[in-house]
Amino acid sequence: MQQQRHQEQGEAQDHLTPIAVIGPTASGKSALGIALAQHLGGEIVNVDSMQLYQGMDIGTAKLMPEEREGIAHHQLDVWKISEQASVARYQHDAIADVEAIQSRGKVPILVGGSMLYVQSLIDDWRFPPTDPAVRAKYEARLQQVGISQLHRELAELDPQAASIIEDQDPRRTVRALEVIELTGKPFQASQPPKDAPARWGTRLVGLSTEPQWLNPRIEQRTAMMFERGFVQEVDELLAAGLKADSTAGRAIGYAQILAAKAGELAWSEVQERTVTGTRKYVRRQRSWFRKDPRVQWIDASGDTLEQALELLQ
Repeated sequence: MQQQRHQEQGEAQDHLTPIAVIGPTASGKSALGIALAQHLGGEIVNVDSMQLYQGMDIGTAKLMPEEREGIAHHQLDVWKISEQASVARYQHDAIADVEAIQSRGKVPILVGGSMLYVQSLIDDWRFPPTDPAVRAKYEARLQQVGISQLHRELAELDPQAASIIEDQDPRRTVRALEVIELTGKPFQASQPPKDAPARWGTRLVGLSTEPQWLNPRIEQRTAMMFERGFVQEVDELLAAGLKADSTAGRAIGYAQILAAKAGELAWSEVQERTVTGTRKYVRRQRSWFRKDPRVQWIDASGDTLEQALELLQ
């Protein structure tokens, strides 16, 4: 009976309208994405920036092919480990994937929690200009004062941008300062408003979590990553060209392992630092997604498929 009701609800959902499954790390987005794709006849488009990288599997909780239940996945393993992340490049490629899925009469299921990547895909975000001279000025400032001080300077100019950019992320900090100088506006002003209609009429389903439920899941998942060979994965990526100061090298968990390998962090602290880094990131995700009035929230600790299908009917 329940399966029949799910099928009826699925039929009520426009099969060409994408569904975005968003929310904090470890909230169950991947599992819900698979379940929705199975019930609605869909294909999945990844919206996790680190899962775009080849070989970053264990530390990103990337579903392996055998875990994907036969569902086609897009925007996984598309960047080499040595490449810099590019939201603009992702936007171009992921839009093409979504529209190709629609052309096949399938429903695109957008799954991930990378905030800027989600917005680049569902909104008409036209990226602001760049100027090599201005960027060089802030890169020189970075070398002079270090990333912590430069990030504090960004926070003085644009607190909202600083709240979503990692305080140890030099590339995005420099980029935000460059945009502010070139446009004369806060970095956030270059992004489309969150109350505008989503691209393709996308329905946004958010997984709502409470710390007392999510924190143990983060701890358990982190422990499992190290048990599965997270350190060995980093060794293999180092051989493939991973650098500590690259986009991939600053990812949570990877950065902590690389710091330990460089003698900058005790190995006994690596796992706990990974947990605390994940919790900090979760707080930023919650803040970001909660400000989007288009998101319809469901309880991540309950039957998420049942709740999602109720929303989508």
